[in-house]
Amino acid sequence: MSDDLAGRLVAVLDLDGVRDKAGLMDRAARALALPDWFGRNWDALADSLADPSVWPQEAAERGLLLVVRGWRAFAEGRPEEWRTAEDVFAEAADRTPALAVALILGGSS
Repeated sequence: MSDDLAGRLVAVLDLDGVRDKAGLMDRAARALALPDWFGRNWDALADSLADPSVWPQEAAERGLLLVVRGWRAFAEGRPEEWRTAEDVFAEAADRTPALAVALILGGSS
């Protein structure tokens, strides 16, 4: 692991079994401990990922590594939504140096 990722809080976004955008948003809200007012739409996810003030305190202090696993079935079943999710992850990571997103290519276990 490179030094710029060392020490970050790791949050796992497990998409195993997720079949739609609503499921992805629910899992993201849980994985990131997002506030109740999280809007569960793409713009709200992008804003939440790019705003360390809504992350868990430890992540806001140390940085956040979001590990996305179990995503392939969602990507195959909802390719347009998955492209949007990828764009959201990439844009948020570009906007926020404290955030890194990793897509796990192996199984979800």
